[in-house]
Parts: sequence; structure tokens; C-alpha cells
Amino acid sequence: MNYFNNFIIVDDDKINNKLCKLVIEGVYPDANIVDFTDPEEGFDFIVKKYAQPGNQDRAILLLDIIMPIMDAWDFLEKFEELAEDVKSRIKIYILSSSVDKEDMICANNNKYVEYYLIKPLNAESIHLMVHVLHKRLGWSDR
Repeated sequence: MNYFNNFIIVDDDKINNKLCKLVIEGVYPDANIVDFTDPEEGFDFIVKKYAQPGNQDRAILLLDIIMPIMDAWDFLEKFEELAEDVKSRIKIYILSSSVDKEDMICANNNKYVEYYLIKPLNAESIHLMVHVLHKRLGWSDR
């Protein structure tokens, strides 16, 4: 499958996760969406699903910054340890309510972060994420 119809949301805010799901479903009704309020569970899901031999699925990951146990920066450090094949198929977008310039700079300096989005997620952001990824990867939009 050459398009991103898998979405992973990692945010400790259940209400934000529900809103993200509604927005994504509004744009892509056939999207596969999983969400996690525990970042460790979200990371474990990525390892179990996307590191399986033969799995070529791709996903967009919406990652909050400030979470208990593991923040986005800790998550990204662990993500860096994954196989290149897995990292190349998971496209990470920071989705945060933080407008702190330091957070934005850290995100933009991380090679695994595609872009920094400010909450709340909206349909235009979803269209932009998918369109830019398709263009960057040389795919036609579905």
C-alpha cells in the first residue's frame, strides 16, 4: 500500500485522542487509527506491529510532547534505536499545545520529526500531512 492510511496517536489526553480520531475519520473514513494514552504502550505497539518481518505498512504518528513516564523527547530517543526500515515507514508529527520556541526548535532539529503541529488537529492539517508525504515520496495522492 503506497499511501498512509494508518495513524497512531500518542497523547495522554483522552479527549484530544478522541478529537484526533474524529478529524482523521472525517478526512479518511477508511483510516486505521490506534491511540495510546501511555507512550510506552504506543512505542511497544510500533515495535510489535511495524518491526515484524515482511510488514511494509506505513503510518503517521501524532506525538504529544508533555506526557507522564515518557515525554516526546524520550520517545524519540527510543525510536532512534529501531531498525531503519521501521523508522522509514513511521512519519512523526509533533502535535502539541505548546507554543514554546524551544520545543519547536527541538522538534525541527530531530531528523525523525516531519513537522510541528499546534493542537487542535484539523482537517487541513491532515490533508497537508498526507499530501506532503506523498509528494516527498513521489507517490500520487489516492
